[in-house]
Amino acid sequence: MQKVVVTTVGTQTGEDGEECRIELVAAGTCHEKNGTSYIAYRENGLSGLEGTTTLLKVYGDYFVLVRRGTVEQRQEFKSGKWSDSTYVSPLGTMCLRVFTKRLEIAVRQGLGSLNVEYELSINGQWQSSNTLSVRIREDI
Repeated sequence: MQKVVVTTVGTQTGEDGEECRIELVAAGTCHEKNGTSYIAYRENGLSGLEGTTTLLKVYGDYFVLVRRGTVEQRQEFKSGKWSDSTYVSPLGTMCLRVFTKRLEIAVRQGLGSLNVEYELSINGQWQSSNTLSVRIREDI
């Protein structure tokens, strides 16, 4: 298991056109098994997900985001595809639907970057256009 620094930048643009941006830098770990990279890090108060661990399972042409802790979620991101998930939080449960518009994966041996653009619907209502950029580098 290798120690890494994970930098995530997420943007969300709603119907009003206003953009919300969140950046998180967290210590994490990565390892590779059977050609799949596993990157794990703990969320903090900035992301609103304190007490949650996020795991990114990076396959060749798609990735899966898995959250465990105060929030439970499993979301797939496959270019040009819809993906449904359930988001469970202390405030309740929501049905999320994501359409991945663009996906770039440049991860080798757990290091590199992920970039995704997607549309988000919550409980059947369009919510926002989003981007997520993840950079994983070795912790020196």
